[in-house]
Amino acid sequence: MRLNSTRWPLAMLAAAIVAAACGGASSTSGTPASSVDVGSGTLTGAGATFPEPFYTKAFYSYSQKYPNVSVNYQAVGSGAGIQQFTNGTVDFGASDVPMTATEIQTAGGADKVVQAPTTLGVVAVSYNLSGVQKLQLDGPTLANIFLGTVKRWDDPSIKALNSSASLPARDITVVHRSDGSGTSYHFTDYLSKVSDTWKTKVGVGKAVQWPAGIGGKGNEGVATAIKQTDGALGYVELAYVIQTGMQQAALKNKAGKFVQASVAGATAAAAENKNVSPTNFSITDSPGDTSYPIAGFSWVILKKTYTDVPKGKAVAFLFKWLVTDGQQYGKDLQYAPLPKPVQDLAITSLKTVTAGSNPALT
Repeated sequence: MRLNSTRWPLAMLAAAIVAAACGGASSTSGTPASSVDVGSGTLTGAGATFPEPFYTKAFYSYSQKYPNVSVNYQAVGSGAGIQQFTNGTVDFGASDVPMTATEIQTAGGADKVVQAPTTLGVVAVSYNLSGVQKLQLDGPTLANIFLGTVKRWDDPSIKALNSSASLPARDITVVHRSDGSGTSYHFTDYLSKVSDTWKTKVGVGKAVQWPAGIGGKGNEGVATAIKQTDGALGYVELAYVIQTGMQQAALKNKAGKFVQASVAGATAAAAENKNVSPTNFSITDSPGDTSYPIAGFSWVILKKTYTDVPKGKAVAFLFKWLVTDGQQYGKDLQYAPLPKPVQDLAITSLKTVTAGSNPALT
């Protein structure tokens, strides 16, 4: 199997993923028996950068089991991934937010599209500020920074949350996504829950009119901009923070506790939504002492019917494996395993995919 993906922000991140893939644990509980036809062919996909580190590692591991399947995944952002899927230029799309009813209709209708959750990730608030090793923020203050009403690091609202920190009298460089992004959706969903001003003036979306800041393409672009700019603050998927050594702020959660982004915090937040579905997927600002406030699921978007039978089987079996055995490959990259009810939802959805006139999963 050949695996192609977009470049990483730093060589360190790429090396970590490849090394982890080569040394990852093995499991057989969700692996198809050797006698099962898992399909074949080159699968093309495009979409979210949020799960890209996990996908890179997991797809590589799958390739060691089934060399007749080749995957080419391009992390171009959720919005672009949905567009490419709709245009029929890829075999699967990937988005951190399920398709809207309008997007589904544009893609041919509900009988043409299957959506399944694949992983649970965390959006960290990362910063680059010389001399400040620990930073605490609450939701309203974070919203005001991105609204452009809190402009400096020594603003009274930031100082009140960080009494022991020596905050410099300098401007904050806000960094946000410039492309349509599921990461942005999770972030703006959170800001809309903690700030009525944000909800009214900006709202929730994969692409919004940002009141302040500079844009970076993909999680990679945002991470690079933060690392290169002293005084910068932005939001990125946690894997990019951990693997590149960036600082992250602790956020005040709904229970009033300051928590940093973590797998445990995402798992705690996910436990609060008992009925996840493509129309009920938000887990931002969840209650609970250990819940991290900006977490979310990432989704794969498949065709309901693949006329190419070997390819249809290959797509369905790949993602069945990903949501079962493949979950183990996310742990070291700061992705939480799918809760059992969400895993069951994914498998049920994947079982509706057909290859030709027959179910793809047999």
